[in-house]
Amino acid sequence: MKSLYHRIAVLLVLSIVSVVGLATFVASRVLEPPDAAEILVPLASQMRLTLTLIDLDPQKAFDAGVQLVDQPPAGELHERLTEGLKKLLAAEGIHLPAEVIKTENVPPLMALLRTPKGNWAVFSIPHRTPPSDWLIVLGGWMLLIVLGSLAISFLVASKITRPLEILEGATERIGKDGLLPPIPEDGSREVRTTARALNRLSERLRLALESRMRLVAAAGHDLRTPLTRMRLRAEFVADPEERTKWLSDLEELDLIADSAIGLVREETSDRGPEHIRLDMIVALVQEELDKFGFKADFARTTPATVIGQPLALKRALRNLAMNAAIHGGGGTLFVDVTPTHAILTIEDNGPGIPDHLISQAFEPFFRVDPSRRKTAPGAGLGLAIAKEIINRFDGEISIANRPTGGLQQIIRFPLASPSDEQM
Repeated sequence: MKSLYHRIAVLLVLSIVSVVGLATFVASRVLEPPDAAEILVPLASQMRLTLTLIDLDPQKAFDAGVQLVDQPPAGELHERLTEGLKKLLAAEGIHLPAEVIKTENVPPLMALLRTPKGNWAVFSIPHRTPPSDWLIVLGGWMLLIVLGSLAISFLVASKITRPLEILEGATERIGKDGLLPPIPEDGSREVRTTARALNRLSERLRLALESRMRLVAAAGHDLRTPLTRMRLRAEFVADPEERTKWLSDLEELDLIADSAIGLVREETSDRGPEHIRLDMIVALVQEELDKFGFKADFARTTPATVIGQPLALKRALRNLAMNAAIHGGGGTLFVDVTPTHAILTIEDNGPGIPDHLISQAFEPFFRVDPSRRKTAPGAGLGLAIAKEIINRFDGEISIANRPTGGLQQIIRFPLASPSDEQM
């Protein structure tokens, strides 16, 4: 029970049930039958006064409501109250037959006192005991209150946590660029403050990302001019071997600048996705690599339609296939389909990546061994760009070392359904 909703609901239920339990305890104490002394003491005094009044003036006793009968009414003897009444009358100096009986009339208890003349004075005892089904009534009352408290508690908890659910829903809609969608700044003061802070955070994050993109794009663009001048100067180097080294380094710098600009373009692209055949894109990538002399074998293919941008997706897969061809001595491509996903697997027979460095493979400018920069072409941005493109289209990519040697790259895309609309 970790959610705030359930904690608030349980707290309210416990509070209400505790109050109801206390009130029920008090009510049960109040509903207990009164003590015998509370009934019999005033009754004994009344009998003593009645006997005195009958002895002085019987007519006034009748006028006062004293009821005299020749035979006592039928009823069940209440032994406990009878014994208590006799003791109280004896204490008053009255030694006459007396009894308390239970009848089916109202009130159910009656006291009888035999007068010196031989008839019986009848006294009604007020009904001060709870009904016989008072436990059932009390239990029903408690059940009704508990059920009502449950409904009210969950309703109140829902109202209290509703703004938090709105905030949670907003954070779940974070875009692939890491930005929060605007959150309505309404509700309670705390919710408005939180929403305002999140909106400010999102705005600052957006500005920081845009600034970073502009900086990277500007740096890559501004490098072109000095690189061009350096390339011209390198052409005039007299030593052919030294000239070749200069031109190779300049070509690598130019590739880094192009990759940086390409990464910015991919992250800031707003072109909508469309239905594309993944197997056809992979076939085009394989043909391109063959033209440039890179080894890439199309081992298995299955038709699969996914959502994406053809040029962007082609670039991502080309980067991954070239990574296998350059560093793994050639790549083998497999396209498989599950009920929900299209899966592209790229395997190579290269040295792989040390296990402790696999988590860093998608970082920009990552290289397993920086000393290989001169022997292995590339700027170290291929995997970073590929991951950004794949994630943008709800895809996933993972890499792992094969047990038999080499690297395995697995790319998963959700299959496009006929109901998907082009965006």
